[in-house]
Amino acid sequence: MTFDVQQIANLLSGTVEGNPNIKVWKLCKIEEGEEGGLSFLANPKYTHHLYQSQASAVIVSNDFVPEHPVQAALIRVENPYVSFANLLKIYNEMQLNKEGISEHAVIEPSAKIGQKCYVAPFVYIGENVTIGDNVKLYPHVYVGDNCTIASNTTLFSGAKVYCNNIIGANCIIHSGAVIGADGFGFAPTEDGAYSKIDQIGTVIIEDNVEIGANTCVDRATMGTTTIHRGVKLDNLCQIAHNVSVGEHTVMAAQSAIAGSGKVGSHCVVAGQVGIVGHITVGDNVVIAAQSGVTRDISSNCTILGSPAMEAHQQRKNYVYMRNIEKLVKRVDELEKRLAELSK
Repeated sequence: MTFDVQQIANLLSGTVEGNPNIKVWKLCKIEEGEEGGLSFLANPKYTHHLYQSQASAVIVSNDFVPEHPVQAALIRVENPYVSFANLLKIYNEMQLNKEGISEHAVIEPSAKIGQKCYVAPFVYIGENVTIGDNVKLYPHVYVGDNCTIASNTTLFSGAKVYCNNIIGANCIIHSGAVIGADGFGFAPTEDGAYSKIDQIGTVIIEDNVEIGANTCVDRATMGTTTIHRGVKLDNLCQIAHNVSVGEHTVMAAQSAIAGSGKVGSHCVVAGQVGIVGHITVGDNVVIAAQSGVTRDISSNCTILGSPAMEAHQQRKNYVYMRNIEKLVKRVDELEKRLAELSK
C-alpha cells in the first residue's frame, strides 16, 4: 500500500518538514534507504547515513538539527524509535489482516469457531475445539480435540497443538512450535529397557504469550504445564512436563527447563541456559548465557556459570581460573624450597 508522508505524520502525531505529498510504500533501514522507503533516526551514531540516504522520508526527533542538506522529507516526532515501532506493528497487522475459512480446511462438525477468524487451506481443527474471535490459523496448523484457543491469537504455518490444551488470548505461536507433545517420561525395566509413562496432563498458555519457531512445550504427566501471561519464549526452547514459567519472563533461544522446574516472574533467561528439573528459580532473576542451573535460586539476583552461582562469586572464580597456571608454578617452587630446607 502507498501513503503520503503527511498521512504517516498524522498517524504518528508528528509534523512534516519537506514535501508532505511524497509517496512511501515500504519500510527500510536508514543505511539501506531507497525511493519509496520510510526509515527512522534514533541513534546519533547513524546520523551520517541520513545525508546519503535515498529514503523518501525519515522519522526524526523534534529537536534534531541537521548539519547538512537532507534529501528526504523529515517526519518530526517526540520519540522516533517508539514511533517506528508503532509503524512496524501497524504494518504487520495490515499484512496479517486476513479473514475467512478455506474450503480446503478440515473442521470437525463439533468445533466452534468465532467471528472474523482466518482458517487457511490444509488446517485441521479437531472435535469439540473452541476458537475465539479474530483467531488466525495459517496453513498446516493442527489443533487437536478438546482444545481452546482464545480471541486474537495467531498460529503460524505448521504449528501443532495436541489435544486437551488451552491457549489464551493475544498469543502468537510461530511455525513449527509444538504444544502438548508427551513429556519425556520412561521407567527403567528389569531387562534394561524403558517403559513409557503415559502423559495425561495438559498445557495451559495464558494471555499475551509469544512462542518462537520450533519451540516445544510438553504436556504434564498429570496436572498442567503452565506458561503464565506475558511470557516470551524464543526459537528452539524446550519446556518439559509440569514446568511453570512465571508472568513476563523471557527466555532466549536454545534454553531448556527440565521436568517440574519452576521459574518465577519477570526473569531473564539468556541463550543456551539449562535448568534442571524439580528446582525453583525465584522472581526477577537474570541467568547469563550458557549457564547450568542445578539448585534453587532465590529472587532478585544475577547468576552465571555452570554450575550457576551469583555473578560476583563466579567472576572471582573466573579470575582465579585464569591465573591457575601461575599459581601452580608458585606452589611447585614453594615445594622445592621446602624440600631443600628440610635437607
